[in-house]
Amino acid sequence: MYPENTLTAFKKAAEIDGLTGIELDIQLTKDGHLVVFHDETIDRTTDGGGELRQYTLSELKKLRIDAGGGKQEKIPAMEEVFDMLQGKMKQGLKMNIELKNSVFPYEGMEQKIIDMVHQYGLQNNVIYSSFSALSLERIRQLDSEAEIGILDTKVSDCLYKLKGGCGADALHPFWKGMNLPKEKLCGYPVRAWLTGHLYPERPTGTKLDLTFLEKQGITDVFLNEPERYLEGLRYGST
Repeated sequence: MYPENTLTAFKKAAEIDGLTGIELDIQLTKDGHLVVFHDETIDRTTDGGGELRQYTLSELKKLRIDAGGGKQEKIPAMEEVFDMLQGKMKQGLKMNIELKNSVFPYEGMEQKIIDMVHQYGLQNNVIYSSFSALSLERIRQLDSEAEIGILDTKVSDCLYKLKGGCGADALHPFWKGMNLPKEKLCGYPVRAWLTGHLYPERPTGTKLDLTFLEKQGITDVFLNEPERYLEGLRYGST
């Protein structure tokens, strides 16, 4: 396993045979740069502290992410990820970009990421997601053909937001939040997110029950241990 939202993690994930896509999270720096990072604060995964939005890009680049064995990673700018993966993406690899703006509504984030995706010519390979229905409305206004997934803990809440006009065309609930029968999901793709082990935790080796997930109406999954899912596909789930 590798530290989350790092270039090494993305590179290794993209090399996994059978993997269809990767997921990452974006936020805005104090000086308006898109960076790839999950938490609103930097304390958990770096040697720094405080809110990410209070740092400039150059300041964030001075921080270290422990990658084990004396190795270190840095917080990547979104451009760095596209530079590394655009070849794979143009061969079919999908990228789900979660806009982390439900806690802090980063002004202009939607325009920045839309412009960057189009600049790299990757608009057919990107899925945008967010817990913020308003943010996804902006994405839809900026790009009428964008692929969009609405995030929430329960699938019923995803569907509620979608029907409210957020512009999404897929549901992205927590996998334990499938509180509606499959026939009530209106045929939407359901890409469920699973909790899992994060570096430096050790994987348990537990396989996914794919049959159970399919019966719930889940069509795809986001998880930290993709090998578990692919192993289940090849050899059957337990």
